Amino acid sequence: MATWECGALLAGFPGLVSAAYPWNMQAPASKDAQDVFDLHMLMMGIIVVIFVAVFAVMFYSVFAHRRSKGQQAVQFHEHSTVELLWTIIPLIILILMAWPAAKVLLSLRDTSSPDVTIKVTAYQWKWGYDYVSGEGEGIRFVSALATSLDQTQGTAPKGENDLLEVDNPVVVPVGKKIRILTTGSDVIHSWWVPALGIKQDASPGIVRDTWFRADKEGTFRGQCPEPCGKNHDFMPVVVEVVSAGKYTTWVGDQKRMIAARADDPGKIRTLDELKARGEKVYAANCLACHQANGQGVAGTYPALDGSKIASGLKDGQISIVMNGKQGTAMAAFGKQLSDTEIAAVITYTRNGWGNKSGDVIQPAEIKSLRN
Repeated sequence: MATWECGALLAGFPGLVSAAYPWNMQAPASKDAQDVFDLHMLMMGIIVVIFVAVFAVMFYSVFAHRRSKGQQAVQFHEHSTVELLWTIIPLIILILMAWPAAKVLLSLRDTSSPDVTIKVTAYQWKWGYDYVSGEGEGIRFVSALATSLDQTQGTAPKGENDLLEVDNPVVVPVGKKIRILTTGSDVIHSWWVPALGIKQDASPGIVRDTWFRADKEGTFRGQCPEPCGKNHDFMPVVVEVVSAGKYTTWVGDQKRMIAARADDPGKIRTLDELKARGEKVYAANCLACHQANGQGVAGTYPALDGSKIASGLKDGQISIVMNGKQGTAMAAFGKQLSDTEIAAVITYTRNGWGNKSGDVIQPAEIKSLRN
């Protein structure tokens, strides 16, 4: 990941940061992330003190009272003072640990009065973002891994942010409270950006919320830490924190792009038009599982080249693409893709590689099925 920072070696003094080391938490970019980091270092300091104290007594006892010096083990039972000490001291330690932990946890759960609210929907293996309130309300896009297939398979040199780069990052303004609503479409995922102090599970049928406020501009990276399937390491999260002016500009650009990309599902398209569009949709959404040559992965993902699905009745394939397939990694793309994109990718798979069905799926057919 990006530069990771080590807390001060004197862990009992939270807030201090020393040189960069690759074995601690990322440098905090928000107050809550700093609070989490400080809490981590405080707990580590308490643990180290307890560890040193217990083992110092133990090793001293073993050395000073060993049998070779003629020491005899003392027998005693029901020692009230000892029993009180080993009850009261741990209780005090727990209170000292629980108090700051509770303060941080309560702060992390306070999602009231956000400036921007973003709904995050997890799919295998990408993220869908809907800006549901704030200046960017109405913006909606899907964010997928931008690392090339050749790089993920080790046949091409890896980039600086290997497996941590996306085609469409989340963009938010600096200094504003961002509320995140998470849910899932298939299995349990988790939206995690360490530098912003945010990690929230995204579960099917459940909406959870959390929040963050970035204190500085920059690009912050994370990923899904849940074992959500074979390609769960292909689900990076990238958040770009920009100034208020740049955010306003980005919102305007996004809304113009959405208007420009708006497809008319009533327009009749040719086979070649749909195949060209479908190839791009396939590359962005299907290639990781079914492969560029349509051969899939033996024993894991079925081949589309020569398959009964892609050469059989088109209604069956449309249903699977739109609704997914239970018990498999095939996601439901009905809510992820537009009518034109679904029509195009199905047309492409039915007429690509060795498949020569000649079928042309028009967007109007997909729209009628939705209705």
